[in-house]
Amino acid sequence: MAMAAAVIVPLGILFFISGLVVNLLQRSGCLGSALAVMKKSSKFLPVIGWSMWFSEYLFLERNWAKDESTLKSGLQRLNDFPRPFWLALFVEGTRFTEAKLKAAQEYAASSELPVPRNVLIPRTKGFVSAVSNMRSFVPAIYDMTVAIPKTSPPPTMLRLFKGQPSVVHVHIKCHSMKDLPESEDEIAQWCRDQFVTKDALLDKHIAADTFAGQKEQNIGRPIKSLAVVLSWACLLTLGAMKFLHWSNLFSSWKGIALSALGLGIITLCMQILIRSSQSERSTPAKVAPAKPKDNHQSGPSSQTEVEEKQK
Repeated sequence: MAMAAAVIVPLGILFFISGLVVNLLQRSGCLGSALAVMKKSSKFLPVIGWSMWFSEYLFLERNWAKDESTLKSGLQRLNDFPRPFWLALFVEGTRFTEAKLKAAQEYAASSELPVPRNVLIPRTKGFVSAVSNMRSFVPAIYDMTVAIPKTSPPPTMLRLFKGQPSVVHVHIKCHSMKDLPESEDEIAQWCRDQFVTKDALLDKHIAADTFAGQKEQNIGRPIKSLAVVLSWACLLTLGAMKFLHWSNLFSSWKGIALSALGLGIITLCMQILIRSSQSERSTPAKVAPAKPKDNHQSGPSSQTEVEEKQK
């Protein structure tokens, strides 16, 4: 299971990171069985969302009353998964924007919590559920922190489509599942503590433009991935040429009109995908006033308020 956080996570960076993760999955033998927990609306994104749907990703409605049973049943089904798998869980539950960071900082200050500088306050319910339901058959959690060097332009969906390169630094730390606490409250606190550590790690990255003092590995471009892409490109190009030759699509005005319509639909789908990847179009931040502290109120109750605020 992988737990991720980043300085900025628009969808473009997510798919850029996916390319890096694909490399890791390929090395670990889990390429065909990578899963993630996503919001339900993501599965309606053209092509990419549909592929998530067919790959049996876990989709949530961001309503815990409905999502609790959905997540629990989905996680328990993985016990019988026929192949080794990776499950990605973005614990913040939303894309990072300056407005959301400000809302998280205001809440943390009013609730006497550590004030985040580079990350949002994690939503721990899903993480606690994942650990509780999978600790018997998942051996480890890979804690991933993502940052973009100042010298590199951030990878956006548009840059990906244009084939323009970007540099992304990914810090990975492995936690053995057996080392995690047993109770739900302690698991939630462990998760929050990891995000405090991430925040400090990102401070160092901002200052040095690198994860200083850490072992670095340039994963490069694997030949196997290139071979797969070229094979599919040749197959699809050959299929398209055969179809055009068989259908005589451009031999009549009707065929030309249908081709133009198809091209228009593809362009529209790409525009929808690009717009959905922009952070400023994500769910807006909502600031909820902090409740007066009660001596009998525990930390997890305060965390519930944080989760409601960020929805």
